[in-house]
Amino acid sequence: MAATVGLSESWFAAVFKQTTGQTPLQWQQSQRIALAQRLLTESDLSVADVAAQLGFSDQAHLTRAFRQVAGQTPAAWRRMRLTG
Repeated sequence: MAATVGLSESWFAAVFKQTTGQTPLQWQQSQRIALAQRLLTESDLSVADVAAQLGFSDQAHLTRAFRQVAGQTPAAWRRMRLTG
């Protein structure tokens, strides 16, 4: 991202965090999790399939990242949305 806008990585990261409140990596992760949430509610894909589609190494990797951002596992999050 830094190269795209012609800034050094450290300068870009500092400005990005000041602007968004997140590091570029945290922002990217939150975007991936938001997409996972959409796939979990709008499709019948399994959690493993969602992980593969979004480039996570496996279902466990998605689950760890998802829990950090959303506070619960993808399966629990999906159940709450579909039954609540």
